Amino acid sequence: MNDDSCLFCSIVSGATKAVIVHEDADSLVFLDHRPLFPGHCLIVPRKHCETLSDLPEELIESFFKLVQLMARAVEAAMEAEGTFVAMNNRVSQSVPHLHVHVVPRKRKDGLKGFFWPRTKYANPDAMIEVGKRISEQLSQLG
Repeated sequence: MNDDSCLFCSIVSGATKAVIVHEDADSLVFLDHRPLFPGHCLIVPRKHCETLSDLPEELIESFFKLVQLMARAVEAAMEAEGTFVAMNNRVSQSVPHLHVHVVPRKRKDGLKGFFWPRTKYANPDAMIEVGKRISEQLSQLG
């Protein structure tokens, strides 16, 4: 069941546009429109659940396998030295729909602790190009 007032449910349903990197029966991966760095992805379950505690048990394994695969794909596609993988539950959760951030990282990239300097893509085409690079890498890995 989805929540009509939830931004991420709106993206899942296609009512709100996003650059989709991957989708399967249970999950959707899209680029954050205000990324920490280009390639910053959000992984959400298609089914509306607010927190990790609400994720149905039968989805846990496939959801986190996808998170792991996305970390590999983002790192490779963005030529990163690593990734930052994070999830908030209620506190600091900007959208009340479970989501995992996968952010490409490089040493001395300026990301300090939990002070996240948000940025923007140069233009919509740049965002789409990053999405394609990650999707292509994902297809090579998966």
